[in-house]
Amino acid sequence: MIRIREIALPPEHSEHQLPFEAARLLKIQNSKILKLTIVRRSIDARKKPDVKIVYTVDVAVSGNEKRILKQSGFKRASLVENTYYKPPKNAPAMADRPVVVGFGPAGIFAALILAQAGLAPLVLERGEDAQARHDKVERFFATGQLDTKSNVQFGEGGAGTFSDGKLNTGVNNPRIHWVLDQLVRFGAGEDILYDAKPHVGTDVLLDVVQNLRKKVIELGGEVRFLSQVTAIRQENGRLTGLQINGTEELACSKCIFAIGHSARDTFQMLYDMGLPMEAKPFAMGVRIEHSQALVNTAQYGSDNPILPPADYKLVKHLENETVYTFCMCPGGYVVAAASEEGRVVTNGMSYCDRSGDNANAALLVSLNPKDFPSEHPLAGMYWQREIEEAAFRAGGSNYRAPAQLVGDFLAGRASSGPGSVEPTYRPGVTWCDLHDVLPEKITTALKTALPALDVSLAGFAGHDAVLTAPETRSSSPVKILRDENKTCAIAGLFPAGEGAGYAGGIMSAAVDGIVCAEALINSLEADK
Repeated sequence: MIRIREIALPPEHSEHQLPFEAARLLKIQNSKILKLTIVRRSIDARKKPDVKIVYTVDVAVSGNEKRILKQSGFKRASLVENTYYKPPKNAPAMADRPVVVGFGPAGIFAALILAQAGLAPLVLERGEDAQARHDKVERFFATGQLDTKSNVQFGEGGAGTFSDGKLNTGVNNPRIHWVLDQLVRFGAGEDILYDAKPHVGTDVLLDVVQNLRKKVIELGGEVRFLSQVTAIRQENGRLTGLQINGTEELACSKCIFAIGHSARDTFQMLYDMGLPMEAKPFAMGVRIEHSQALVNTAQYGSDNPILPPADYKLVKHLENETVYTFCMCPGGYVVAAASEEGRVVTNGMSYCDRSGDNANAALLVSLNPKDFPSEHPLAGMYWQREIEEAAFRAGGSNYRAPAQLVGDFLAGRASSGPGSVEPTYRPGVTWCDLHDVLPEKITTALKTALPALDVSLAGFAGHDAVLTAPETRSSSPVKILRDENKTCAIAGLFPAGEGAGYAGGIMSAAVDGIVCAEALINSLEADK
C-alpha cells in the first residue's frame, strides 16, 4: 500500500474526490487507483476561517509501487505495511470457567477475548442490562429518583455508555484498531476507524454494548446482571471463590476484576480484606457549558453549518497544579451521574449527531495524594464523597446541582439565574456561589486559570458560561497494585481497567481488559 498524508480539501468537498486527488498527487491515471482506504480525517483550522478537512489515505495501485512513488516525487507519500492485532485462540482448558467482574469497556473486551479463546467466561455485572439501565437513568434525569443499583455509573457498558462515547486516546497500542473494528462490527459508524477524534454517541453505544454481549453469549459465555461481588475467597494467597450479593458462593480460580472507577463499596471491601492498594492522582472540578455556536466561531472563525460541531482541549499549568478540560462534549448535555444516595455528581454526554445547542466539558484541577485530606489509601474516595455531599446540600437535597455563572464566580458573588446559556443539567440546577461548595484549592485554581484559558478560546471565560458542580469521577482515585503478570496479591485475580487504576477512558480501559485477558490465558499455560 502507498500511504498519502495531508490531503487537504474544503469543507464542502465530497469523499469521492479522494481517489482523483490521490492519482493527481502520485501523477498516475485515475484508473490505476484500485482501492482507497481513509486512515485518518481531521480538521485544520489554523488559518480560520479558511478551514480544511485533512486526510491520510492508503491506496492500492496497479503497477510497481516503488517506481510510482519515485516518479511522483511527492514527499508526503510512502510505502506502508499494515500489522494487525490477532487475539489469542484455543486457550488451555480450565477445570472451572473464568469470571469477569464488571461489564464496562475493560470487562466487555476481556470477556470477548476469553470467549473467542474458547473459555466460556461468566460475567458478573452489578447493574442492569443497557435498556433497563437506560430507563432508570431517564427516570432519574426527569424526577430525581435514583436507583443505586442501576444508574449512569453502574450497568452494562459502564460509565462510558452515558457519555459522548469518545474513543480518542493517548495510548499507542496495536490492540486499539482491533477494538475499533469490533465496535464497528457491532454497530458503530465506520468513521470511528479514521476520525482523528472519534466518537460513537450514547444513543449508538447503547446498541453496541448489547450486541457485544450477545456475541459473548453466542461464543459460550454467560452474562448475569444485578450480580455484585461482595466478598473474595482465597486460600494460601490464591483465589478460590467469590461471594455474590452477600449470599451466593461461587467457586472461581481465575477472575478479571474490572469494577469501574465508582465501585466505592468494592474498594472498601478490598481495603478491609487487606489487598494492597494505594491512593493515586486524579482530578476534580466542574462542568463548564457554553453555546455551541460560540465554540464553533472561536475554533473555526465562523459558525459554518457544513463543519461538524467544534471541540476544544485546553490546559493551563499553574505553580502547583494543572487546570485542564476533559471529556469535551460538542452539542451535548451536562448529566446527573450520581450512584450513591445523598450525593450529586456531574458528567457530560452527547448523542451521535451532537445536535444540542450547548457544548460542555469537564474543567478539572489535577490533584495528587499529598493534596488529599489524609494519607489513607482511600483518602481520595472519601474526599470525593465529602464534595458530592456538599453539592447535594447546596443543590437543595433533591439531586439538583449547584451552578454559577463564570462572571459571578470570578467576581465572588452568588448567581441568581442563567444568562444567555441555559444549563442542560437535569433534574435542574440551583444557583449559588460555588466557593461555598468546592474546596478552596479547586476554586482558587479555577479562578486563576479561567482568564488564561479565555485567551486560548475566545469567550471561554465569558460572563454567561455556566459552571455546574461537581465533576468528581474523571478517573479512579485508587490503584490496586498488580505485578508484571497483571495479577495482584491474590494469585488468579487480575485487576483491570479504570477502577483498578490502569486506564483513563473507553479505549485505554478496553485495551487493558484485553491485556488482562491475555495474561489470564498465559497463566493457564504456566499452570500446566
